[in-house]
Amino acid sequence: MTPTHTAGTTTQIVGRNATVQFEGPTITKVTSGDASSRVFIAPGFVDLQVNGVDAVDFGIAKDARTIAHALTQMAEHGTTACLPTIVTAELDQYDDTLDRIREAQALSDAQQRSQILGVHLEGPFLGGATGAHPRHLIRPVDIRWLTALIERHSDLIRLVTLAPEADPGFEGIALLKEHNILVALGHSNCSYETAVSAIDAGATIATHLFNGMSGLHHRDPGLATAALLDDRITPTLIADLHHVSAPAIGVALATKQRIALITDSVAPGAGESGSMKIEQRGGAVFLEDGTLAGSVIHMIDAVRILVGLGISIERAVTMAATVPCDLLGRNDLGRLTPGAAANLVELHFESAALQRVWLHGAPI
Repeated sequence: MTPTHTAGTTTQIVGRNATVQFEGPTITKVTSGDASSRVFIAPGFVDLQVNGVDAVDFGIAKDARTIAHALTQMAEHGTTACLPTIVTAELDQYDDTLDRIREAQALSDAQQRSQILGVHLEGPFLGGATGAHPRHLIRPVDIRWLTALIERHSDLIRLVTLAPEADPGFEGIALLKEHNILVALGHSNCSYETAVSAIDAGATIATHLFNGMSGLHHRDPGLATAALLDDRITPTLIADLHHVSAPAIGVALATKQRIALITDSVAPGAGESGSMKIEQRGGAVFLEDGTLAGSVIHMIDAVRILVGLGISIERAVTMAATVPCDLLGRNDLGRLTPGAAANLVELHFESAALQRVWLHGAPI
């Protein structure tokens, strides 16, 4: 157990890398740690792409309380903030789903649940690399529909994944950028040149590196190549060893410093992701035809996997907390600095095993 003491409303946690003091929900002081400690203190993890947990799929959950239950589980595993992700659906379903998530957001802000920082729309404007998305619902960018959706939910939509080939002229990217919504490129078979043009237009993220995208062919470099070589774009990575092999993870981390971990977790207990039937086999989730459909990990599992592959714990937690918050422009999260939120995790220094979680300054 990490040494702690409480004086009034002030709490202090001592780890190998830092001593963190906080009052209520805010970090007040950070000093050097204890080199003999086996504990590593990190900011709470932030997941930019999580479709569901256990039996709760965020896209089809019937009420806010059900969503809140999944957020509680995420917080218990160290993910203190997230972007619930909605996969491709019928256009007339988005409003109801976003309204339910907004209701859950109000619940999560006041409780010990993972905080909803916004919503990630993965689709429906995708390209040839459809993955587990329903092909019959994928379509080119519909500017009129997207404009109306943003007007109704501008406070909630934070990130949209689209394919460059679904957005000719990049009108969709321009619209999203105008409303300060992050654009990620994904589920695309676009060329390297088209990917760079989309980055020129304002895209700043590449969704789940290597998965659902044109790759690293030596004569036909695709989106994955642009994501690794262009400093203006940050790739996200599913580090569950099912979506990306250990050697490919090594290539990515050796090539690019700035990468954000995501889980892309789905809810196998729900039996479907969006409108697609799913089932868990081994350590991942698949469609009935064998298409890989998502992970079943929490962010702490991804951190432990990276540490097990020889990646430093410092880099792993930076990918799981700081980089996602930087992308979202949230300087109050994802870092151990005075003034930042006291959302903290205590990890075993060598194994990255989760020991304790603090959310808004209170232990879970």
